[in-house]
Amino acid sequence: MLNNMTDTEEGEGGPNSQGDGNPKESSPFINSSSASDVEKSQQYDGKNMALFEEEMDNSPMVSSILSSLANYSNLPQGSKEHEEAENEEGDGVSKAPSLGTLMGVYLPCIQNIFGVILFLRMTWMVGIGGVFGSFFIVFMCCSTTMLTAISMSAIATNGVVPAGGSYYMISRSLGPEFGGAVGICFYLGTTFAGAMYILGAIELLLVKIQAIVFICSVPFTMLNNMRVYGTIVLSFMATVVFVGVKYVNKLALVFLACVILSILAVYAGVIKTAIEPPVFPVCILGNRTLISKGFDVCAKVIEQDNGTITTKLWRIFCDSEFLNATCDEYFANNNVSEIQGIPGVTSGILAENLFGYYLEKGDFLEKRGLSAVQDQEVPITNSNRYVLADITSFFTLLVGIYFPSVTGIMAGSNRSGDLRNAQRSIPIGTIAAITTTSTVYMSAVVLFGACIEGVVLRDKFGEGVNGNLVIGTLAWPSPWVIVIGSFFSTCGAGLQSLTGAPRLLQAISRDSVIPFLKVFGQGKANGEPTWALLLTASICEIGIIIASLDAVAPILSMFFLMCYMFVNLACALQTLLRTPNWRPRFKFYHWALSFLGMSLCLSLMFICSWYYAIVAMVIATCIYKYIEFAGAEKEWGDGIRGISLSAARYALMRLEEGPPHTKNWRPQILVLLSMDAEQNVEQPRLLSLTNQLKAGKGLTIVGTSVVGTFLNNHAEAQKAEQSLRKLMETEKVKGFSQVVISSNLRDGTSHLIQVGGLGGLKHNTVLVSWPRTWKQPEDNLRFRNFIEVVRETTAANMALLVPKNIAAYPSNGERFTEGHIDVWWIVHDGGMLMLLPFLLRQHKVWRKCKMRIFTVAQMDDNSIQMKKDLITFLYHLRIDAEVEVVEMHDSDISAYTYEKTLVMEQRSQILKQMHLTKNEMEREIQSITDSSRGSIRRNNPSNLCSQKSTDEPAGVSVEEKPEEECNHYQRLFCPVRNQSNVRRMHTALRLNEVIMKKSKEAKLVLLNMPGPPKNRMGEDNYMEFLEVLTEGLNRVLLVRGGGREVITIYS
Repeated sequence: MLNNMTDTEEGEGGPNSQGDGNPKESSPFINSSSASDVEKSQQYDGKNMALFEEEMDNSPMVSSILSSLANYSNLPQGSKEHEEAENEEGDGVSKAPSLGTLMGVYLPCIQNIFGVILFLRMTWMVGIGGVFGSFFIVFMCCSTTMLTAISMSAIATNGVVPAGGSYYMISRSLGPEFGGAVGICFYLGTTFAGAMYILGAIELLLVKIQAIVFICSVPFTMLNNMRVYGTIVLSFMATVVFVGVKYVNKLALVFLACVILSILAVYAGVIKTAIEPPVFPVCILGNRTLISKGFDVCAKVIEQDNGTITTKLWRIFCDSEFLNATCDEYFANNNVSEIQGIPGVTSGILAENLFGYYLEKGDFLEKRGLSAVQDQEVPITNSNRYVLADITSFFTLLVGIYFPSVTGIMAGSNRSGDLRNAQRSIPIGTIAAITTTSTVYMSAVVLFGACIEGVVLRDKFGEGVNGNLVIGTLAWPSPWVIVIGSFFSTCGAGLQSLTGAPRLLQAISRDSVIPFLKVFGQGKANGEPTWALLLTASICEIGIIIASLDAVAPILSMFFLMCYMFVNLACALQTLLRTPNWRPRFKFYHWALSFLGMSLCLSLMFICSWYYAIVAMVIATCIYKYIEFAGAEKEWGDGIRGISLSAARYALMRLEEGPPHTKNWRPQILVLLSMDAEQNVEQPRLLSLTNQLKAGKGLTIVGTSVVGTFLNNHAEAQKAEQSLRKLMETEKVKGFSQVVISSNLRDGTSHLIQVGGLGGLKHNTVLVSWPRTWKQPEDNLRFRNFIEVVRETTAANMALLVPKNIAAYPSNGERFTEGHIDVWWIVHDGGMLMLLPFLLRQHKVWRKCKMRIFTVAQMDDNSIQMKKDLITFLYHLRIDAEVEVVEMHDSDISAYTYEKTLVMEQRSQILKQMHLTKNEMEREIQSITDSSRGSIRRNNPSNLCSQKSTDEPAGVSVEEKPEEECNHYQRLFCPVRNQSNVRRMHTALRLNEVIMKKSKEAKLVLLNMPGPPKNRMGEDNYMEFLEVLTEGLNRVLLVRGGGREVITIYS
């Protein structure tokens, strides 16, 4: 931002406001000081922009910023947000990105996609799954990556993508929660990919090259050899990466050349088989494939020097070298035959390999079409001489093992910081690379099935062809081309994984979305992620300890599939939400394609391994929830927020269709708070009560009013809103805060009641505190505002909750271990009195309190039947409560009632007739109040003035009126002027007497709140009635229903 316009320190009373009040003519800046006026006027002279001179201080001219906007440069991977890093890079001169589509995207994708699976497992997959099954697997996996690439291209071309690749795209499209979760999954996938590549290199080293099979003269099993050699290679690779990534990048082209040469050698070998098939004999006993080691001639006996002699094969299965030796039953009953391992592309072997041949662990590799004599009752011997299946194979296993061979499509987007034109190179390069590799894979499936014998294809480790790579037997000019090429290819891919994974973790750590990963954002002085590399090597060692390429491959498949699924989800959401910022240059995308890609990814996850899929989802969910609750809040304009807005709009439109059913009714509370002079909340316990009531969830709006005008008091309103939000956070109230600026508090409160909420999501209940100092003359306006709130909520058919003595209410940290919540059900108000205790008891503060319901029976009521009916009603409501019916018989109105009513009326009339000033009024009220505390004759109504009149309404109340005062004003005011006031006071006193008797020790008393007076002259009396009704009770919640049923007996 440019510097803001400077205001005068004196404000409206400053020097610029003196005189006629107009700014000087020479100054184009209304609020500027005279010292800077000349400079600014000279600065903009001759620019023909006088109309916008005031805005130029905080809004730069387009001509001055256009160059920097157009020449935006990408940031290094893992750096801060590009908006924040602009000021930090001012002094450094960065090298301009120079890579094009071929070198920056296409070739890196080719190198990452082609890998260990192609050379070590592709032929085995074709042999086990058949040409049809394998082609379907390849097509499904390649389709998934192609659809993902289309979605990724749309995201990558929707604006500049700083370096960070897939993590950046997902996090900025789906938000920090999804971005962090999927980023970690992608990191784990890349790390386990490094372990898979290292295991592939070790398998080539031990099985094919066989340079060393012993370590310290101690023989190891195959798995232990894999673990030891794998750890050594991992340590070496991690050291190379630590020393310098530049060496890895320099060797990348060498490793890529090895991959391409190996693939070309395979295609050359296929062409050669059509002309001259290579000689790779496979020895078959009966229909079982024999391990080629241990014998030189594939025959039982040979003719030599006019005699028949036995071969090494005979000595393996027989107990001596003589013809009369005892031999293995199966060996004796079956012939030995030799078949051609690679009959050639024109041999017609394709028809035999079209369908799958799935094996259980330990099964023999048998040649289709050959018969064998086998006695099922004879136990199998010499099984170690045959080629056996090392694992149980099935279709889903093949999918899990194969899928890693199509990963690596993100290699181009990960290099976006080095591309000249990332928006053009990423789509073209990635889609071209996937097309190329998919063509190679699909053609390889068909060619392998057409050239190689089925038993050789199913021979995973080439035991029947002298330990050669099966794909190597097909290559031309020599199998060693494949062995050496694939070894360097796997080593290079492993180095790339150990290089990319730590940088991805560093980028996540520096985004600060996962607090406990912050340490991994640090590194060496040149930015190399040292700590992230150590963690990556440690996780990679877990894959090495597994020591099985077939077991590691499905693990990384899960993490990559989850990453690809969310890339598709991001594109689909952005497309469907139609956010204004969604304008990708890549036009060949559609939300349906993205959803198809997402569905394929999810399906493949469970096809590969349902338990690995669940584990991966649990990991992602845990990270998501952790970021949601503990991570830093980021606003990246993500699609999830767009979903929230769309869902909220849809829900609000649905709510507009009609009022909610009684079963769905819940209190949507508007909490009316008052603020002090410092804009701090005066009744914080109101929010504690709100939190305890929110077991019913629903809407909560916390509102207050600020007196003034919007222009002059906006800062105060903001301060008040901050106070509300801070208190809501402290009290753990989830909802919205709203501050209204109005000319007076009465109108502000009215505005809140009228306009709070939106559409169908409006409040139906108002919570306001009792004005405890209403008798004080200075608070006269406050209690009248309170009565206006009662009137307005009644007119709006809203429920009203008025807690009395709010300071005595428990905080959220308190616990009641026993006690009662008493409900005094006087009149039916829709069931609010029943619902509120139930909601309160859902909260831990009130959970152990028991509920009691009291109702009042009149003279003509059958109290026994009332109790039975109430018990039945509560049973149908599924509410547990004790029930008691209190009988209130008609009784004479006591002298105390008359006297209390009389004092109330006389006080009002005195103040009205005498027109006292404020100070005089205070003294008069005090004198009356003090006198009323004297002795009162409660039992002799004859001494009181008993004449009645209803000509004038009542006024402001006082507590008691002594006889002396009555005599003093007997000529004017002694008669009770309104008999209805006597009846109301009588009811209030009788009810208070009964409530005090039954509920004095209750933790909370809920009772019906009487309606407000119809005319404003009776407001004082109304407050006095409520005061008498609740006198002596510690915690009282006055409840006034909204005129509709809120509780039902139906399910």
